[in-house]
Amino acid sequence: MTFAPLRNDSFLRACWRQATDHTPIWLMRQAGRYLPEYMATRAKAGSFTALMRNVDAATEVTLQPLQRYALDAAILFSDILTVPDAMGLGLSFEAGEGPRFARPVRDEAAIAALALPDLERLRYVFEAVTSIRRALAGRVPLIGFSGSPWTLACYMVEGGSTSEYRLIKTLLYSRPDLMQRLLTLNADAVAAYLNAQIDAGAQAVMLFDSWGGVLADGVFQRFSLHSIQRVLGQLKRTGADGVPVPRIVFTKGGGPWLADMGALDCEVLGLDWTVNLAQARARVGEGARGKALQGNLDPSVLFAPPAQIEAEVIRTLRSFGAPHRDGDHPGPTHIFNLGHGISQHTPPEHVSALVEAVGRHSRALRCAP
Repeated sequence: MTFAPLRNDSFLRACWRQATDHTPIWLMRQAGRYLPEYMATRAKAGSFTALMRNVDAATEVTLQPLQRYALDAAILFSDILTVPDAMGLGLSFEAGEGPRFARPVRDEAAIAALALPDLERLRYVFEAVTSIRRALAGRVPLIGFSGSPWTLACYMVEGGSTSEYRLIKTLLYSRPDLMQRLLTLNADAVAAYLNAQIDAGAQAVMLFDSWGGVLADGVFQRFSLHSIQRVLGQLKRTGADGVPVPRIVFTKGGGPWLADMGALDCEVLGLDWTVNLAQARARVGEGARGKALQGNLDPSVLFAPPAQIEAEVIRTLRSFGAPHRDGDHPGPTHIFNLGHGISQHTPPEHVSALVEAVGRHSRALRCAP
């Protein structure tokens, strides 16, 4: 598969812990409801599901934030729940309620009936990846993604979003064998799904372990982290164009387990806003086996005036410490991002202030003696 040469490789260089002339930036959920142009495209599509499954519309909204902001990566417009939807659980999105599954899995019979999804049911995702990659024309790299096995299991068992995790944790503690069976199936499905995205043109892939942080110590390692390791072990290392593909793991609330996550077979660890960047760099970002770090501004900072946003950008950049400047050897690198997805209530002009401040101040730090 042939694509246009990449013109801005700062994000990928940082993933591989190579020196860059600025701290690259992209934002989780950067194509979304805070943008009026996104809302217009979604209204035209008729629903979130229709938008997600329409290749041209998904391409359009993926590129929308890049037309506004000097971002260093694009991320596929899709949803983390496409894999269990393809397993036949009946995904829907209700206004004001979030995702819902018509057929949640809550007992041995339901879990035994699950099977790896037919990837043809996800063809619209892979076609969107290729379409977006071509539309980018080498401007910035494209990130593919999936929910982690544990996070998918939370939705599959609960039937939708939850604040208590009662059903999933009841299953986990009462029938850990069933939970392991479900997580193994999910891990294999996610690996196949991400590999198909890589084949379609994704230049990096990310696992969103959005609910890993709700687990107890020891339980997180046994269930969520173990299943993530299973995914990573199956992922392709090179893309459709023969270029190596970095792998990113983000566990919201995963700060207590940085040391464990530092041993993962991936290149980048995403951090939420509860983690101190300097401490994370010292623990998992340094040395020959270190990870690139991604994050970790609190998304609520974007509700503040631009001057305060700039001050928080400076604080975050300084928290990470002196930028890596050795062009001949790998070293500690930082990819600027939020500690979770951007809020739908964010003023678009505040994102402009954020992106501009990251570019200006991260370049100045590299010029400092």
